[in-house]
Amino acid sequence: MINTTTLQAQNASAGNNPTERLSANGETSVVVSDALKQLDVPFYEGGSVTLLPSGIEKFEDMFKAIRQARRYIHLDYFNFRNDTIGWALFGLLGEKAREGVQVRVLCDDFGNRSNDHPLTRHHLDSIRSMGIQIKIFDPMVFPWINHFYHRDHRKIVVIDGEIAYSGGMNVADYYLHGKPEIGEWHDMHMRLEGPVVQRYEEVFEESWAKEAKEKLNGEEYLGSGQTVSDFYYDLRPDTTTDIHQKTIAVVHRKPGKRSKDMRKAYVAAIDAAKSHIQIVNPYPTGVYSVRRALYRALKRGVRIEFMVSAKSDVPITPDVVGIQMRRLMKRGCEVYYYETGFHHSKFMIVDDQLCTIGSANMDARSMLFDYEVNAFIFSPETAHELQRIFEHDKEECTLLTPEGWKKRFNLGHRIVGRIFGVAKGFF
Repeated sequence: MINTTTLQAQNASAGNNPTERLSANGETSVVVSDALKQLDVPFYEGGSVTLLPSGIEKFEDMFKAIRQARRYIHLDYFNFRNDTIGWALFGLLGEKAREGVQVRVLCDDFGNRSNDHPLTRHHLDSIRSMGIQIKIFDPMVFPWINHFYHRDHRKIVVIDGEIAYSGGMNVADYYLHGKPEIGEWHDMHMRLEGPVVQRYEEVFEESWAKEAKEKLNGEEYLGSGQTVSDFYYDLRPDTTTDIHQKTIAVVHRKPGKRSKDMRKAYVAAIDAAKSHIQIVNPYPTGVYSVRRALYRALKRGVRIEFMVSAKSDVPITPDVVGIQMRRLMKRGCEVYYYETGFHHSKFMIVDDQLCTIGSANMDARSMLFDYEVNAFIFSPETAHELQRIFEHDKEECTLLTPEGWKKRFNLGHRIVGRIFGVAKGFF
């Protein structure tokens, strides 16, 4: 659990007044923060966020941080592939375990079994022989109903209570080299510092207790409250002017307990928008409440730019997404089809004031079924960094038009899109 005394001291040292800071960011930030507080979403002051918009940047930075770990490393991923980057990571974790660093790993069973290079029982035994504690989250058992609904789709790494990594990337070679059938794989990850790291540690500890039957002593896994650069060297910097001053809320969707939080958070942010929303998401197959919020925003004159991929790792997804994008386009949304590879990023920017980055897709699976975690970052500086990435990626896009939609989706694609759209929450 959070040590409130420590967090209060950290916040005081950062010199933050949450209300004043959010008011300075703009009215939209205040409205969204109030809505999230009504959901009892925890807020953290004095944070830093470093964007890692490619697999190379993520793994280079994360490996450097892991090499400098002193006490513990906790990882929770939807899947680790049995490939080069996966074994490079496990090899490094094994080295740290031999140095006396505690290493704990969680991997979703469905996520592992459903990828084309899964970790077998033999691989898991090999990993454990390195001194790494690895547990399978929610093991699949006959008749496999448990994974028909809820899957651990989170991507979390916590190091020494000082650093957290999270976003849209699992551990796989294709984040570095792409895939032959879809080309380059684009994605978004981030490194977080400050009191917010403790929330990601708590999320891990809850899942670890469930699977390992081991309740970790929260006091032992707190950060020091000092600046990360005091301990870790040569990491990519947060280049914004509000470094160590960001307000960050963490939305953690848990089936049954916090099952509505993610979609309510998205709806709150969309409903608060006054001028401009930019979204990148790989599987926006639609969930009713979020879709209606987008329609409301368009009706009141908010400019919405939505970026989706022309290609996908799930073959039927473009057809289902195409139906949703046509509906948005007809209401005035600017839809951009990313043509260069597969854009797997999951982020949204609202009114140049705040943004969200995390593991959640804008589909029924993420919003209604899976375990997900997103950071809502109340920082115009970070929002502007994401906007620069968005604008850069638009150069690789085609703006959707009614004529263009007809060319992309012939009658067969439209039929497939409508049929599978009925079951869009289950694939």
